[in-house]
Amino acid sequence: MDFYYLPGSAPCRAVQMTAAAVGVELNLKLTNLMAGEHMKPEFLKLNPQHCIPTLVDNGFSLWESRAIMGYLAEKYGKDDKLYPKDPQKRAVVNQRLYFDQGTLYQRFADYFYPQVFAKQAPVPDNEKKMLDALDFLNTFLKDSKFVAGDELTIADLSILATVSSYDVAKVDLSKYPNVASWYARLRKEAPGADVNEAGCKEFAKYFEK
Repeated sequence: MDFYYLPGSAPCRAVQMTAAAVGVELNLKLTNLMAGEHMKPEFLKLNPQHCIPTLVDNGFSLWESRAIMGYLAEKYGKDDKLYPKDPQKRAVVNQRLYFDQGTLYQRFADYFYPQVFAKQAPVPDNEKKMLDALDFLNTFLKDSKFVAGDELTIADLSILATVSSYDVAKVDLSKYPNVASWYARLRKEAPGADVNEAGCKEFAKYFEK
């Protein structure tokens, strides 16, 4: 199973943790975006949207990290705990995944990436929106052990990759105690946590420049 990725990328780290959770070994294909490897004809045949992560499983090509995570959990999971079949439980997992994609991770990117990659000045309104997203997550975790209930799901792995990126950027998580305690547990206990930590060290290099 080929996996086209960059180790610092939060979406790539989320997929790697899911693969660890279901016991699937990925054939890692480091993809240098700066060198344009994602624009080569052979990659465009796999993924015309030319983005990472991209998974190729016996000729079946899939991209978008959360879609890949759902696929791995459904096809290779030993049970349905990571991605429940119960419609209401799955709906909550999906909501958290969409929240991560469209709010938690997106607002992190909106605030930090212009500073890191384009050397632009911080935008205070974007910082407020980003911190509001953390506040939402803190509320989600108020009465449950994990982000979508009392069992670890792929939503936890996706959001763990995002929150660890917040940590790399030195966002003060202590102001969000439910998030902080959840993060302290999962960064050590989650399947593939070591891979996520190693990827965070690569991601941190962008903030050191």
